[in-house]
Amino acid sequence: MQFLFAWRYFRAKKSTNVINIIAWICIVAIMIGTAALILVLSVFNGFEGLVKSLYSSFYPDIKVAPATGKVLTLTNEQLKQLKGVSGIKNFSLVVEEKALIRNGENQALVTLKGADSRFSSVNDIAGHIISGRFDLGTTEHPFLVIGGGVQSSLGVRTSQNVDPMTIYIPRHGGTEALDEASSISSDTIRNSGVFVIQQDFDTKYAITNIDFLKNAAGLQANEYSAVEIAVTNPSSTATVQQSLQRLLGPGYTLQNRYQQNQSLYSIMNLERWVFYAILSLILVVAAFNMVGALTMLVLEKQKDISVLNALGADRNFILKIFLNEGFLLALIGGGIGMVLALIMVVLQQQLHLIPLQGGSFLIDYFPVELKIRDFLLVTLTVFVIAFVASWMPARKAARREFSLKSE
Repeated sequence: MQFLFAWRYFRAKKSTNVINIIAWICIVAIMIGTAALILVLSVFNGFEGLVKSLYSSFYPDIKVAPATGKVLTLTNEQLKQLKGVSGIKNFSLVVEEKALIRNGENQALVTLKGADSRFSSVNDIAGHIISGRFDLGTTEHPFLVIGGGVQSSLGVRTSQNVDPMTIYIPRHGGTEALDEASSISSDTIRNSGVFVIQQDFDTKYAITNIDFLKNAAGLQANEYSAVEIAVTNPSSTATVQQSLQRLLGPGYTLQNRYQQNQSLYSIMNLERWVFYAILSLILVVAAFNMVGALTMLVLEKQKDISVLNALGADRNFILKIFLNEGFLLALIGGGIGMVLALIMVVLQQQLHLIPLQGGSFLIDYFPVELKIRDFLLVTLTVFVIAFVASWMPARKAARREFSLKSE
């Protein structure tokens, strides 16, 4: 009933035209604020999905690393137990070490990652090869798969038949003095392919055969830097992680994909909420217009309030009429804003209307993704602001009704 009164007041002709103007300014402000919030949150969703897909191509579902130091030891019995853990799809043993690669006059300091034959089953680096192929070679004839940034630094081609490069790898247990004979292992190596995933990886990593790297670094047969694990069901990652922790004990650190990149995801989430708060100020500005429009409407409808009071309407009835008037303005403005945002997001997804400038990205347009939680959040925000803005004029109307009655 109160909403019908609010709708009638909204549609009715006002004695002062400025009331209609302020009301429509309020609707337009809410529409712009709502559309902006949905669009910005959709862009953040798009970039978040893109970044997660890129990082998931490099980082495993679960990573087992030593709790202290750089090297962990796994016995054959522990490896057999790993295979029997429910929920594990596959796992790969890896070794990481800093290395210097020299190609003629060019050189690059890289993180050299030695991987076994199961490495491609726990990540999708092989799917990001832009030239050559994903081939790590053998212990005697190792190959390098390098990032695009490393390729540029070294000035190499991707063909396997190019002149070999020289690689320098520090040996474990060497003397503190930099004695090349005892502390540094050098060898020749060729590159077989180039991957491009994300700048952090492309300029830092090179991947080679694990046995070659272990021999060069002086590691024992059962010594590794980490175990990278792929799970059969991503939703069961936490359960698998707990099972592995119980199996391996406190000497090992287990991290899921989020924990391996916790700072990145935390910053992305913080940026989302900062932009959300800034754009919400548009709705706060709209709230000031709403206060003005409803205050003038209360003055306009003084006689109606008196009549309703004479007919038995209590204070809450009057209060709810003008609260609903505020909700009506929010509903019209917010609804139009959401429809506009929905249309713009769909057009961007289908036609890529807004490009990304610079030309150095994996995609050349702004990625966007709609999520129902964003619509619910924005709807809640709009109506909370509308309630706060409507409360003071509505309470004033309710009190005016009783003051008129007392006269």
